[in-house]
Amino acid sequence: MTTAHDRTHVHTPLVAGLLLAAGGGRRLGGRPKALLTHRGRPLVEYAVGVLRAAGCEVVHVVLGASAEVVRERAELPGCVLVENPRWAEGMGSSLRAGLDSLAADPRGVDAALVLLVDQPGIGAEAVARVRAAYVSRDSLAAASYDGQRGHPVLFGAGHWAGIAGLAVGDRGARDYLAAHRDAITPVDCSDVAEPYDIDTEEDLAHLE
Repeated sequence: MTTAHDRTHVHTPLVAGLLLAAGGGRRLGGRPKALLTHRGRPLVEYAVGVLRAAGCEVVHVVLGASAEVVRERAELPGCVLVENPRWAEGMGSSLRAGLDSLAADPRGVDAALVLLVDQPGIGAEAVARVRAAYVSRDSLAAASYDGQRGHPVLFGAGHWAGIAGLAVGDRGARDYLAAHRDAITPVDCSDVAEPYDIDTEEDLAHLE
């Protein structure tokens, strides 16, 4: 029989979703990407739904451009909303803000599953595959598409400080991942997702 004492030593790993949704859509006429409409909802809502469907009960969302408008228009119940006032510096600042927020979460997060708001071609199945690659707080995993690394990526908490230290400009975790290439578990998602970005007016054709 399992006692209360035994249960205190059983730890179910907590893999939290970290959605980077701070971009200002510079090449989209300054329209915040979080509020672009996809399948009848703002992209930020759609992406949170993808993370939840993939099994992430805890979701932190980094907002930046037009953060107050996003808060007003998007329904994000239960999410931890993180405002990054330095969003214009690039993705690196948003990644740092998100990892800081996860580190402070009292629920004790073991890994971050990072998704970008402007990649709606990546759905719950791909995210769930990468989430399943978690082994320990030292885990590093990334989706791959035809052999190329992409999102989502999974960062065990043991890597967060190192990632934050190298996350500058628009490089995000790129430099850290390059330095730890041999430690990354690739997760092929080519058959279930398309990793296109919504960056330009032409890309808006991908939205439904």
